[in-house]
Amino acid sequence: MSTLRVADPIVVAIDIDDAALSERLSASLGDAPGLRIAQAGEPADVTVIATTESAPAADDNEATLTPRELEVLALMAEGASNKAIARRLGISVHTAKFHVGSLLDKLDATGRTDAVAQAVRQGVIHL
Repeated sequence: MSTLRVADPIVVAIDIDDAALSERLSASLGDAPGLRIAQAGEPADVTVIATTESAPAADDNEATLTPRELEVLALMAEGASNKAIARRLGISVHTAKFHVGSLLDKLDATGRTDAVAQAVRQGVIHL
């Protein structure tokens, strides 16, 4: 592989299914100092690749849960009420209810017990 000199621009190839997006990206990068857009078939130092296919859904919901939701979930797993959750976390009961509702939605659960069960099945929490 050849080494680049400081003065050599980085050659960027763009391989994007969406023509409009490809053109916008080419126009944006084309004026960037130190970069050059590769011509069709030209070797490039970097290739930007994107497809119009949707990204696969995340396998675990842990990434979508906030740190506070994880704390609330752990307390729910202990059987804590909204009032107890609020007291333990130093938040209002209304905020605790909001977090519980958000967890039910994100875990696609029908209730508190189901939310804990779903979280265990998905490996979000361990009992």
